[in-house]
Amino acid sequence: MKKTHYHKILAITLLGSILLFSAQSRSQTAEEKGLQIATEAQNRDKGFHDSQAEMKMVLKNKHGDTSIRLLRSKTLEVDGDGDKSLSIFDQPADVKGTAFLTWSHGLKPDQQWIYLPALKRVKRIASRNKSGPFMGSEFAYEDLSSQEVEKYHYKYIKDDVIDGHKTWVIERYPAYKHSGYSKIVTWIDQDRYVALKIDFYDRKGALLKTLTFGDYKQYLGKYWRPVSMHMINHQNGKATDLFFTNYRFQTGLSSKDFRKNALKRLR
Repeated sequence: MKKTHYHKILAITLLGSILLFSAQSRSQTAEEKGLQIATEAQNRDKGFHDSQAEMKMVLKNKHGDTSIRLLRSKTLEVDGDGDKSLSIFDQPADVKGTAFLTWSHGLKPDQQWIYLPALKRVKRIASRNKSGPFMGSEFAYEDLSSQEVEKYHYKYIKDDVIDGHKTWVIERYPAYKHSGYSKIVTWIDQDRYVALKIDFYDRKGALLKTLTFGDYKQYLGKYWRPVSMHMINHQNGKATDLFFTNYRFQTGLSSKDFRKNALKRLR
């Protein structure tokens, strides 16, 4: 073997060893990996602009008795900020015309308003009340805001498998005030970067609720949305199911469709 060739091989070998050592010494922390996964999940859902869907909400008490509500949802993507969302109840008669509006943000407090036809007035949801139940369901007001990455601190826990899907399990710790949760554990599909299961822990650290997602479908060749969501409250035995139909994207919604002053006039 020629001397120069030998030196070249030696140099490449040494370089490879240095790079490998450097990579090993700078491996991701659990916090960095958790943040990276959450950021990628958020980035993959960007660009849909707006969406609309119909929803059926099924409320179940601890005895298994049910009541059904029908509503419509609208969402507007906002560049550089959280999404705006609007839910309008159509049935039954006692909640018809109720409208719930959310302007989501990062660390700045979300803004939420609800219009109650019986009172004929728009009520603002105070930040300290965001952990309260939404319209008698097991979803809290804070569950209905878009989950901006800045709202949480993150930690990767482990890999896991749910219904044949490989997932990452990450913990999220609310970075905003007045959250009803001490931590939120999320199972994220490794292929689609969508949540398959979420465990919510109350302020005392006890398991409070579990949310599972069913039958994701893809729209516009990119955006995944669930057909169903099932939230069970382990502490009171109640549950809420949401069923989504007729998803539409890029329907021409704009910020003027999400004004709090228009809530009274929505039909």
